[in-house]
Amino acid sequence: MLRRHLLGAGAVALAAPLAAPAFAQGAWPNQPIRLVVPFAAGGPTDIPARLFAEEIGKALPQRVIVENRTGAGVVVGTDMAAKAPKDGHTLLYTTVAHASLRPLFPRLPFDPQADLVPVALVGVIPMVITVGKDFPARTLQELQARLRAERNGLDYASSGNGGALHLATELMLRQMGVRGNHIPYRGTAAAMPDVLNGTIPIIVDVATSAVPYVQRGETRGLAVMDSRRLPQLPDVPTTAEAGFPGLEAYTWHMVMAPSGTPEPVITAVNQAFNRVAADASVQRRLSDLAMRLVSDSTPASAADWLRRETVKWEGLIREANVRVD
Repeated sequence: MLRRHLLGAGAVALAAPLAAPAFAQGAWPNQPIRLVVPFAAGGPTDIPARLFAEEIGKALPQRVIVENRTGAGVVVGTDMAAKAPKDGHTLLYTTVAHASLRPLFPRLPFDPQADLVPVALVGVIPMVITVGKDFPARTLQELQARLRAERNGLDYASSGNGGALHLATELMLRQMGVRGNHIPYRGTAAAMPDVLNGTIPIIVDVATSAVPYVQRGETRGLAVMDSRRLPQLPDVPTTAEAGFPGLEAYTWHMVMAPSGTPEPVITAVNQAFNRVAADASVQRRLSDLAMRLVSDSTPASAADWLRRETVKWEGLIREANVRVD
């Protein structure tokens, strides 16, 4: 069970839950906490954000309110969080999209790296390389051979230019040394009918949405872009097992705070998210999203993860000359 957090005099005090705890004046939190989600309500990012907000709010003297702020990808919501007061009462719940902001949006009203600091990496969802059920490739090696044999390349679908699906597929193509034709759609739901009817042979999709199609036999999973297999798809190999070590791509969920937020507040928020991520009931409730929760993240390890992901995706975007719509 989560413990209540008390922050005072520059230190974090953890006290056992009480019916009516007394919090010192000026302690964190002394007002409702806004968890800004730069994605639409009800989506695969919003769902875990709301679960974390609900569970953390149970252990604090203040509510945690999810605020969906969409627009220009994740720019509008991220800008709002970056410019919020540096007191721990406004946090950002973001994804891998944060690591690609600078090259995709060169005129940002904020600096994604300088104006926000990582607090905790809370979950990782790998991508799954899938093809249509009738496509004549049953392994990643066979897919590579088919791509090499096609003079004009094969079509692949994505949820939009510069999105996680697009970038993960470009990463795959470059490691294979082949090319493909990008067919962007307005979201995965719009792309899937053409994948299912065979019009588009390839889609690299987030496991959250890929798993049900593979389980029903409507698509074929060739590889999970992770270092470990998915429990939901035990027969689908990892990319390393399929012959492509290092070919990994995820969407991940991270909590960030405005730069300059006091370190004790950062620590308290980090501990709160870690405790929720370690809860078995929360893990079960998020199992449908194929999310691997991270319960031992630190601000330093989250910052290191973000640095590596930023280098990876910024480099790919520039090399492939990726542009958003």
